[in-house]
Amino acid sequence: MKNHHIGLTGSIGSGKSTVAKILMQKGIPIYFADDSAKRLMMENSALKDAITHEFGEGVYIDGILQRAEMAKRAFSSAEATARINALVHPAVHDDFTQWHRLQESVYVIREAAILFESGTYKNCDSIILVEASMDNRLQRVKSRSELNEQQIKQRMSRQMSQAKKRSMLTEKDFIIENDQSLFELNKQVDFLHESLLSRFS
Repeated sequence: MKNHHIGLTGSIGSGKSTVAKILMQKGIPIYFADDSAKRLMMENSALKDAITHEFGEGVYIDGILQRAEMAKRAFSSAEATARINALVHPAVHDDFTQWHRLQESVYVIREAAILFESGTYKNCDSIILVEASMDNRLQRVKSRSELNEQQIKQRMSRQMSQAKKRSMLTEKDFIIENDQSLFELNKQVDFLHESLLSRFS
């Protein structure tokens, strides 16, 4: 049986991780691409060597990733962000492929912030885009991180806009609007889950 590959994405603070956790509670396997990227940057020797070569000494000390230094160098400009993504994305893709082969559910979710930017969306059988207003996204990120509003907006500016992401969807894709209560979000995810099961079963 083919495990259909569903991409789940949304701008920072949209609530895509919350949607992923709701689906996980329904027994759907979730691959968290951002978490996997962080793990691979610690464990994958070839990736660590490539990052050191690209961004210089001091990014790793005694084999340990210096996250603050890495962020300073890799997110200082759009060009630097593109360089780190070009190194990390292929490693994450290979890791996902291995993980995907082991799954047995009707569909699996790949949760990824840069699903469109990386080109990964082209490999998906369907895409779920989670959207929310700018105000809600700002408040959510503020509440869970130490970033100030300027830093959050800077990170947002480096991501593809919600409107651009929406324009890339097709009739087989889904939009989740996450500006209301958790109850309303659960109702949308329930409908989404049933729709996917019906489509692929």
